[in-house]
Amino acid sequence: MSDIGLDWEAHARRLADDQHLRPESPWWGPVTSTPRHIFVPHWWERGTNGRVVRRGTDDPDAWLKAAYSNDTLVTRLGTLHADHAELGTVIPYGTWPTSSSTLPTLVVTMYRHAMPGDDSRMLVTTGTGYGTALACRRLGDKQVISVDIDDYLVQAAADRLSSIGLHPHTTVCDITKSLPDQVDRIVSTVSVRPIPPSWLTALRPGGRLVTTITDTGLILVADKTKDGGAHGFIANDKASFMSVRHGDDYPPAPDNAGLWETAQNAEGESVTTGRYPVMRVSDTWDVRSTLELTVPGIEHRMDVGKDGTRTAYMLHPDGSWARAEASGRRELPTVQQGGPRRLWDELDRIRTWLVIDGDLPVSGAAVRIDPDGTCHLKRSGWSATIAPR
Repeated sequence: MSDIGLDWEAHARRLADDQHLRPESPWWGPVTSTPRHIFVPHWWERGTNGRVVRRGTDDPDAWLKAAYSNDTLVTRLGTLHADHAELGTVIPYGTWPTSSSTLPTLVVTMYRHAMPGDDSRMLVTTGTGYGTALACRRLGDKQVISVDIDDYLVQAAADRLSSIGLHPHTTVCDITKSLPDQVDRIVSTVSVRPIPPSWLTALRPGGRLVTTITDTGLILVADKTKDGGAHGFIANDKASFMSVRHGDDYPPAPDNAGLWETAQNAEGESVTTGRYPVMRVSDTWDVRSTLELTVPGIEHRMDVGKDGTRTAYMLHPDGSWARAEASGRRELPTVQQGGPRRLWDELDRIRTWLVIDGDLPVSGAAVRIDPDGTCHLKRSGWSATIAPR
């Protein structure tokens, strides 16, 4: 793909500076020498009524601004790639992104945690191919394997990589299944839960994996052990990636319409006053992540009325629900709960731990991974297990 004469090098250097990378960093060179715009010629941008497709060559200045910002650029919504969308296409909000070019800071953060040596063979996830390009610049393209489940994404990325002289091994595969080769590092910019056993099989002795846990903000770093499992830790950094998918799109979300109606209108089996003001759980990472490990699968919704009334809802597939309503940001809510579990009580227990200790043990927790992928997290008397579903 032509760069139509764009002066991208100065933008790439500014991007490296924005990431506080110094020239002596092993990632400064890859960031400053990789033309990110080549990998995102089209992307989905937020509009008034939904996401609209943008084409870089129509507005080179906007293309450079978007491509060299430290932002994630969505490139696929549902089954529609931005490369294939007609100009003027608007996709209403509610359609889940299924591929993107991850913000560069986060790609570098994941690679830093991987700590590859100069001779490391590293497997990465493809997406647009930008992260693959950074890995190739750092290690050499023959040391990089790039995989994705989407054959178009893999081919498009391979073509764009080739256009800048990079020829890593690319292949179409489900990353949770058998991997194409033995490697020293696995870095996944899609989230998984639990760790696929195939990763442990593919890692060479002492190899390292870096990934995120689905529906949390947790980066997991672990080194393979002699028993075929791995030991590691939850990093202090936070990250959120799209969940791994096993087909062309994600399966339909559970139909919570009936439970949503109940949560909005029903009188609770338990009616209490909450310990803390209403919080937007989805905007936290430590509270949300701890709650997800404690009670997986909660859906969070929130309404803020014109009068300042704040109402938070929690819905769970087992039929549990909670509604917490307060007249303002600092007011304690009236909490109504129903179903087999008291979801808001679980949230308040986590918030109490945070108030008392100043942090939550999920950050910095020790991790042990069994050969079947089951993850055991432990810190400060707290523990959680992430088992195969």
